[in-house]
Formats: sequence, C-alpha cells, structure tokens
Amino acid sequence: YGLAARERDRPPLYALMGAIVGQQISVKAAAAIMGRLVALLPAGQQVNAEALAGVPFEQLRAAGLSTAKANYMHDLASKIASGTVDLEELPNLDDEAVIAQLCQVKGIGRWTAEMFLIFSLGRLDVWAVDDLGLRAGIQRAYGMAELPKAAAIRAMAEPWRPYRTIATFYFWQHLHATPLQSAP
Repeated sequence: YGLAARERDRPPLYALMGAIVGQQISVKAAAAIMGRLVALLPAGQQVNAEALAGVPFEQLRAAGLSTAKANYMHDLASKIASGTVDLEELPNLDDEAVIAQLCQVKGIGRWTAEMFLIFSLGRLDVWAVDDLGLRAGIQRAYGMAELPKAAAIRAMAEPWRPYRTIATFYFWQHLHATPLQSAP
C-alpha cells in the first residue's frame, strides 16, 4: 500500500480554527471559509487570538460560519486571551492535559483535540478510538463484517504503544489506498 502520508503542520491557532470550520462540511467548503476568515484578519499579521476576537460576529457569519461556529471562534479567542488555553504551554503537557484544556473551548471535543495532538503537536501515541476513518481502516484491514467497537480497537492497539499514531496513519492510508502492483 506504500508509505502513509502525513499532512504538514499548521500554527496551533490556525489548526484549531480550521478544526472548528471543518466540522460537518466538505474539505473544499472548509478551505473556502478559512480563506474568507483569514482575509478578515489584519493584513500582514500572523493569525492571533486578539485579531480573531476583534472580528465582529456578523463578519464571521458573512464569511460562511454558522451561528454556532462563529460563537465557537469567539470562545476560542477568549479562552486563549484569558490563558484558559495556553497555546505556548500545550507542547509541554501530556496528552490528557492537552485534551482537557482544549475541550474547555465550545466546539472542541475529544476527537478534535486528538487530531490536534497528532497534526499540530506531532504526538506519536494517539489512538482516537472514535475516529470513523480509523475504525473503517481497521475493518477493511482485518476483513471485519462490521465496524469494530471502541473497546475492541482500544485493546487491539495496546501492543503498539507508544506508536499508535503511526498505526493510525497506516489504517487511514489502507482505507483509501489500492495495493501497489508488483513488477512482473
């Protein structure tokens, strides 16, 4: 099946904004909304919580965010500004502490926090048992008739500690890949 590809990291705030924007919409729609959202921020300035907090709610809505997601953006900016979420400290925390901190933001749940651990912090031992792609990849790889339950895949991955993220990449890749053809 070849090597599992890994997407490049993005700045933490941008990654969290993207995670909120991308909930329950297509990748293409999320990219368009993110482009409009970033365009609302001061030109030439790196994405930061103060700039995000300063974008009026109506402009967030006009950029394509739902009412809930616009509220989530302001909550994210507020939690960062107050220090409830400390983006500078997150890399120094253990996985569960990162998840606990991020889940204080409206619109960010455990799955989103786990994806942040993988893609923004580069953590190697994240096993997101509620990820549908992971479960479907395991189902396909093992020829299971049904999607495996969270408890079953949690137990299955114990021997793979501390590299369960690597296994995740391969199951995701397996889900969407076709076998490589061997040379004649």
